[in-house]
Amino acid sequence: MQDPTLFFHYCPKQVVFSADKKSVLLAQRAGEADYDGIYSFIGGKTETTDGGLLQGLKREKDEEIGKDAKLKICYMMSCYQTWYVKKNGNTMVLPHHVAIYQGGDIVINPEEYSDYKWVPISEIDTFEPTIKTTAEATHAAIRLLSILDDDDFVEI
Repeated sequence: MQDPTLFFHYCPKQVVFSADKKSVLLAQRAGEADYDGIYSFIGGKTETTDGGLLQGLKREKDEEIGKDAKLKICYMMSCYQTWYVKKNGNTMVLPHHVAIYQGGDIVINPEEYSDYKWVPISEIDTFEPTIKTTAEATHAAIRLLSILDDDDFVEI
């Protein structure tokens, strides 16, 4: 039997910047036990059927904001890491990846979200209600974004 203390969910988040890189996309959780009504980055748990990290990021993007929304994402490196223990005891590792919105309709999944907003970077430190690490993760993403070039991104 495997040691249950070694179990955790790998749950990559996507820090999605607007095309002009002046805002970030936050979606309001709906019906989620820990963060109902709170705005967060999109993303979620990888699954064994994903076949890889990029495929998992794309699947989560498609499930949460729709297949028509096109992003460029830097999936080979993350800008911020969070360790989180949910109310139900599940442990999660949440790496945050930089992404840039390329266009297409954003259609949020009503089973997970009730709203979304493009929050200006200038307001990220005071925006509420959001997860307490959102501003810090956004600033880390901005620092990474400043050194990335087009070759570091792939479209999903």
